[in-house]
Amino acid sequence: MSFSQALSGLRAQAENIKVISNNIANSQTVGFKTGKVLFADVFAGASSKVGLGVNISAIMQDFRSGDLENTGRNLDLAIAGEGFYRLEKSNGAIVYSRNGQFNRDAQGFLVNGTGQFLTGYGLSDQNDPFSEVIPGGAPQRLRIPPDDIPANATTEVDAIYNLNASTIGTNVSNDDLQTATVVTNNPNPGNTANIQFHFSSSYTIFDSLGNERTITTYFIKTANNVWDAEIAVDGYRAQADIGTADFTLNFDANGNLFDPDDGTVPIVAGGGDITVVVDPNDPEAVTLTLVAANFDLGGAADLEFNLGFNGTTQFNNNSVQNTLEQDGYTSGTLIGLEVEKDGTVTRIYTNEERREAGQIVLSNFINPEGLQPDGDNAWRQTNASGEPVLGEAQTGVFGSIEGGVLENSNVDLAQELVNMIVSQRAYQANSSSIGTQDEMLQTIINL
Repeated sequence: MSFSQALSGLRAQAENIKVISNNIANSQTVGFKTGKVLFADVFAGASSKVGLGVNISAIMQDFRSGDLENTGRNLDLAIAGEGFYRLEKSNGAIVYSRNGQFNRDAQGFLVNGTGQFLTGYGLSDQNDPFSEVIPGGAPQRLRIPPDDIPANATTEVDAIYNLNASTIGTNVSNDDLQTATVVTNNPNPGNTANIQFHFSSSYTIFDSLGNERTITTYFIKTANNVWDAEIAVDGYRAQADIGTADFTLNFDANGNLFDPDDGTVPIVAGGGDITVVVDPNDPEAVTLTLVAANFDLGGAADLEFNLGFNGTTQFNNNSVQNTLEQDGYTSGTLIGLEVEKDGTVTRIYTNEERREAGQIVLSNFINPEGLQPDGDNAWRQTNASGEPVLGEAQTGVFGSIEGGVLENSNVDLAQELVNMIVSQRAYQANSSSIGTQDEMLQTIINL
């Protein structure tokens, strides 16, 4: 009698039960991939007619994606498609995972629950927390600098207005002027004066210390297609300059600022308290430079910014400020992170500014099934898996990175329970085979 076949069946099914049990145990593990036992029959040689039992040729991992589940947490990340996160252990060893549960450690590095560092493309200058992120090169540990973003003085303002063409100018007697009160501090602090205008518009800029400064422009039509503008900073304007234009806008017969080819400049600098400079190299441009130097700005540098009017019109419609954009902002504190679909990690500040801190790099393999499990829901590269291919999310074969989402285990719990029953029955059958052979052997002995 030979018990080897049945014994091999018992050993194989016992191993199969272990794999199934491991699948069931990790059915709630984020990014876990199902394992499956591959059986192979055993023969003594090519001429053998009866096999020697069964052997386990391999334990194959199923790398199909699991279902995605919303969590609402910004640093819960899921790869929608192919790819692995590239993680670095504290000893420098590199492993790969589909588990996207990350957080920041005390030094600002992005790590998973076991302290492995998420890697990617970092800042180009490690000494400058607001330098650019340049994709490419060797991946590094991703770190989120906690530095506050400093204030940025306004340097560019782009405004588009429509000034009502039907306004009767001050060159005729029946003009329709409005009046506003401005502070003059002349001859004494706190003095006020009245300024006349047809249309006014205010917007906020920022000085070098991040203080908000209100710029009010008073437009007054002085002749057909000609509008003078007077500017007040935080409601202040020197009394001697009231009625003196800081600059003048000239429109053509079609209601547009003069085209340089027409031979008439669209903007002419005036002589008010606000120094207005038209670029001497391009006097026909629709951008001028405003310099406010004679104001108490509390220690901030003089206000100086370019003011562009490209697109401003004079049509028979209400005078209105259509759009305005400016590039200044006050200082801000880091309040949150956001990960884009391409893996870019963006910092969000209290002043609503956003700055990139890095970009997550993804890895892929020719044969993912050849990866070696390393524990902690990670895998190691092997000769069977091939060399890792690095790249950015949403490029090539790589999927996108979804923020606030996690990838569930791909374990089919119902299927695993059925597999367990089948494996249990196979184990019992092999046990019965041993019992039957034992009875046959006992019969022979009794003879």
